[in-house]
Amino acid sequence: MATDNHEEEERSEPGARPVVSRDPEAYHGDMVTIARRFTPTDAQLLCGCLQAAGIPATVADAALVQTNMLWSIALGGASLRVPQAFVQEANEVIAAYERGEFSLDEDFDPNV
Repeated sequence: MATDNHEEEERSEPGARPVVSRDPEAYHGDMVTIARRFTPTDAQLLCGCLQAAGIPATVADAALVQTNMLWSIALGGASLRVPQAFVQEANEVIAAYERGEFSLDEDFDPNV
C-alpha cells in the first residue's frame, strides 16, 4: 500500500529525521541543486556516491561543460541535483565524501 510522504513524516519520532519513501515512482519534491563541480567527472563521482547511499541524484550540464571546458566557469560547472526530500541526507553524504570517509587505504587489494 502506497502512503503519502506527509503521512510518513507525521509518524516519525519528534526530533527525528522524517522517513522518506525510497519508491522511485513517488514524488519527493522538486529537484534542487546541492553542489556544483567544474569537472563533470567530479560531479559524476559524487552522483555515484549519492546513488550508492540510496539517494536519487542526477548530474545536469555535464555534457555541455565537457564539450566546451571554457564554458565551465560561465555555467558554474556541472550541477548535482537531488529531490527536495533528500537534501539534508545528500549534504551529509557529500560532507562525508569531502572528509575522505570513502577513500581506500593505500594497501587496498580488490582481489581479497
